[in-house]
Amino acid sequence: MKVVILAGGYGTRLSEETKLKPKPMVEINSKPILWHLIEFYKSYGYYDFIICCGYKSNYIKNYFIKKVKIKDKKINYLNKKDIAINSKNLNIIIADTGLKTGTAGRLKRIKRYINKEKNFMMTYGDGLSDINLSKLIKHHNKQKKLVTVTAVNPPPRWGSLVIKGNNVTDINEKFSHKGDRINGGFFVISLKALDLIDNYNQHWEREPLKKISKKRQLNAYKHNGFWQPMDTLREKNLLNNIAKKKKAPWIINVKK
Repeated sequence: MKVVILAGGYGTRLSEETKLKPKPMVEINSKPILWHLIEFYKSYGYYDFIICCGYKSNYIKNYFIKKVKIKDKKINYLNKKDIAINSKNLNIIIADTGLKTGTAGRLKRIKRYINKEKNFMMTYGDGLSDINLSKLIKHHNKQKKLVTVTAVNPPPRWGSLVIKGNNVTDINEKFSHKGDRINGGFFVISLKALDLIDNYNQHWEREPLKKISKKRQLNAYKHNGFWQPMDTLREKNLLNNIAKKKKAPWIINVKK
């Protein structure tokens, strides 16, 4: 099964880093977060990747061409914009899907590279998790829906005040919306779902997913473990500190 990673956005909320590089290339413990994602999927035995680029796409291409050491690496230019990097244990297509293309449009542009596989996995290039991919795929196959999204609890960004009347009686260091879940990425998607994308400007999270939801074809896999996006410098530093520990959640099973 192929893995698609969305890596084309501007990352404006992380402008301290993204003025010079695309967001998925921001480093966590000296490695791009994109590298961490690839290693995470590889640890479950998935070696075929499609990276959907846009903003500063050449930065990503140059990284894999010049900096990543892959044994028996072969580079093939698929067209003027897309390249394939192939080896025995890793195959990566780096596709330039356009600067202003929507997230759904990026999937529509790379549909030809997924070939005729029944399902593929997809996630965003700016978040890490310790989700069990084997259980995710088993869940998707059992439910038999077009799309499975990993539903996660949003990480706390601020503390909360306990107020009685006008008096603050306590301060909670962490704030939690009990029961609320959000789109955490780490999708399993039927190739048929891409037929519901109308144009290249659409965002996956809006029209297509809403359409799929109304058809009762959107399934949730509830994940209660670690999940952390990298939207701000604070979150980048948080992930960096976690990664420096010997047992960072997303690299426990990674083959080094």
